[in-house]
Amino acid sequence: MIRGLALALALLVSPAAAETEVDLELVLLADATGSIDAAEIRFQREGYAEAIVDPSVVRAIGSGLLGRVALTYVEWADATSQHVVVPWRVIATAEDAAGFAAALSGPPREAYGRNAIGAALLFGKGLIEDNDLVGLRRVIDLSADSANNWNGPSIESARAEVLAAGITINGLAVLCRSCSGRPSSYDLEAAFAERIVGGPASFVITADSAATFAEAVRRKLVLEISGTMPVGEFAARGD
Repeated sequence: MIRGLALALALLVSPAAAETEVDLELVLLADATGSIDAAEIRFQREGYAEAIVDPSVVRAIGSGLLGRVALTYVEWADATSQHVVVPWRVIATAEDAAGFAAALSGPPREAYGRNAIGAALLFGKGLIEDNDLVGLRRVIDLSADSANNWNGPSIESARAEVLAAGITINGLAVLCRSCSGRPSSYDLEAAFAERIVGGPASFVITADSAATFAEAVRRKLVLEISGTMPVGEFAARGD
């Protein structure tokens, strides 16, 4: 009788015991749509790899309440094409960060197609809700050189669903990557701020050239990990 009760209690508590608590669950959604060629895919991954091992990012991770965050890197394109390049990893040390950076270089590109930002946001939401992590904060970060949505769920409906789940959306507006340039018909940062980002301390950061991409990613990661908003040219808050 006692052994049976103990077994039942163990079964009840084991799922919670398997969960890992972190300061932040962060989904990095990287643009892999038609405007992004193979060289630019490598460039983006290298930029994130350089940023994640930066001492300022590692310090930000260590300064959290728990001193660890969880990251996953995803390349997104059309509504049926999202590829997890690096699955969830818990980062607590410089060695952990280096392991994440190294993992970015291996997998081949698998995401292709036209912009489906709404589908990408919902994919990120699913990754957060279906993992074995418990984050004090949960964030989806979407990078793109366009705010268009050609197929799949609308940005408006996906954004609302993500925010209703208590997940913040941040953005990296990429204005020039070898040089795809700035959209001619609208202001990309304003479109991100008005249509995509949202939630507590949400923001948009701009990468305005190839030379500044890794630096923009570094600043973005420090802000996201610390839970603060940017100032000056980097500030653009969504509702």
